[in-house]
Amino acid sequence: MEKIPTTVTITGAGGQIGYALLFRIAAGAMLGADQPVRLRLLEIPAGVRAAEGAALELQDCAFELLRGVEVTDDPLTAFNGCNIALLVGARPRGPGMERADLLAANAGIFGPQGKALAAAAASDVRAVVVGNPANTNALIAASAAAPEIPADRFSALTRLDHNRAVGLIAATLNVRPDDIADVTIWGNHSATQFADTTHATVRGESVDAALARHFGSEQAAMRWLDNDFIPRVAKRGAEIIEVRGSSSVASAANATIAHVRDEQLGMSHGWTSAAVLSQGEYDVPEGIVCSFPVTSNGNGYRIVENLSLTDRQRARLRTSVEELSAERDAVRDLGVL
Repeated sequence: MEKIPTTVTITGAGGQIGYALLFRIAAGAMLGADQPVRLRLLEIPAGVRAAEGAALELQDCAFELLRGVEVTDDPLTAFNGCNIALLVGARPRGPGMERADLLAANAGIFGPQGKALAAAAASDVRAVVVGNPANTNALIAASAAAPEIPADRFSALTRLDHNRAVGLIAATLNVRPDDIADVTIWGNHSATQFADTTHATVRGESVDAALARHFGSEQAAMRWLDNDFIPRVAKRGAEIIEVRGSSSVASAANATIAHVRDEQLGMSHGWTSAAVLSQGEYDVPEGIVCSFPVTSNGNGYRIVENLSLTDRQRARLRTSVEELSAERDAVRDLGVL
């Protein structure tokens, strides 16, 4: 007997990341080769034609798992019966726009979407925010959806940062990415984030020990981590824009699929990184959407607790949390929260 199709709603579906997501989801990369999917593509009126074109291409692919595609500019229609919401569409920062202006503009997007999810989505809905500033946009959407949808059903994407960190370590040590486990991204999806190798391993050995051997000493490895690795992971998006001429698309879509896959299907070992609602773990103020080490048994992400943190780690995490707190306070002043 065929499984009941999962309804997946993608906002900003006519954009580049949306386009990179659609075909992989329909092919089974996100939920598995035996899980049928139904796609709902939400766009603003100006983007509907692009989404309709993508829907035609999806039909032309004749995906065995695809049970329908609907394009709409109405959030209630898009989120009707939704099981998984990928909130990709967001207002980008324009020339001369202050961060407060950016937060206000996105509050006007993610607040109504949160309300629409609360009104129309399935009872088991989970949402991941991809559109930046992702952490605070997730907080806005979760606040708007309360109390109908528990806030822990919302998360924000830091899997892209996690993958960037893993990829850079793998290239430096000349190993495969799947040789590396338990890297952590702490904090905000911004330049203040902290890519942490303290608990990470490579083929069972401490990554920090492997880096010390590679660079010739612990001090040289630490200099590389502080001066090259951590800032490069945090600013990788800007690096790609400079080299490619446009922002990360395929890697962002790939990270989104991996985030949902692990959350929905579970993880067999180790942890990954995701921005989820804090309950006070690691002294992060309660009610902030912060990136932590997380694991999943297939029923949502749970923070990996009780890891030992050095003063260096705590200081870097504190810097990013201060930024998140300031963003929360800014949208609270707008009356959003």
